[in-house]
Amino acid sequence: MQTEKVVNHIVNWLKDYATNAGVKGFVIGISGGIDSAVTSTLCAKTGLKLLCIEMPIHQAASHVSRAQEHISQLKERFSNVSDTRVDLTPVFEEFKTEVSLEGKPTTVDMALANTRARLRMTTLYYHAGLLGLLVAGTGNKVEDFGVGFFTKYGDGGVDLSPIADLLKSEVYEIGAFLEVPESIMKAAPSDGLFGDARSDEDQIGATYPELEWAMQMKDEGKSEDDFTGRQKEAFQIFMRFNRSNTHKMIPIPICEIPKNLK
Repeated sequence: MQTEKVVNHIVNWLKDYATNAGVKGFVIGISGGIDSAVTSTLCAKTGLKLLCIEMPIHQAASHVSRAQEHISQLKERFSNVSDTRVDLTPVFEEFKTEVSLEGKPTTVDMALANTRARLRMTTLYYHAGLLGLLVAGTGNKVEDFGVGFFTKYGDGGVDLSPIADLLKSEVYEIGAFLEVPESIMKAAPSDGLFGDARSDEDQIGATYPELEWAMQMKDEGKSEDDFTGRQKEAFQIFMRFNRSNTHKMIPIPICEIPKNLK
């Protein structure tokens, strides 16, 4: 990958999109992970206003410290960056008092995890509307178009996606080029939606290199019968997520009414 040229391409794309939309810049949620770190740095490089928002909900201490380190670095490097912190923990806890928590523990936990993401989306759009900004998404190609590892109308609810055509390995390559803090570069990827330090690999059951490989194999028309051992297992994991999350990765189905019925 021609890293510097890719960075310049994304920065120019962001700048042109914001200018054509008549907005002042971008707002982005900072999680302490590589995707939000790279995306926010790319947005900062446009020279347009960038608001970075921390939105903790019972957040793991390691996530909080990495997010704060990254924001501090961005503000030192770019004069167009500002930040704010919105503690959503009380909002989340109040929400839980108003809904039923009956059901299988795993189902309830997943529903609440997705609720965290949707509360954050609401917070980002509040500030975007208030300040005339666009919500920049942080999803990469593997998450957005491979396994659908995001929350519908949560972190998937954005105005534009600067890094959605980049594999996770390419995001790391750009992160190194952009001098993202080492603590973030070395941290295990995590969505931070469960209030602990569990990683994406813990949830998915496969590493991002494995998922990238499986995504490429699917594109080449391979099936699970073409592999054995761990390769077969990784490919099956990828395909299971790909099939079950297809609804996230395609446009919302519309019931089209035949003209003769109107």
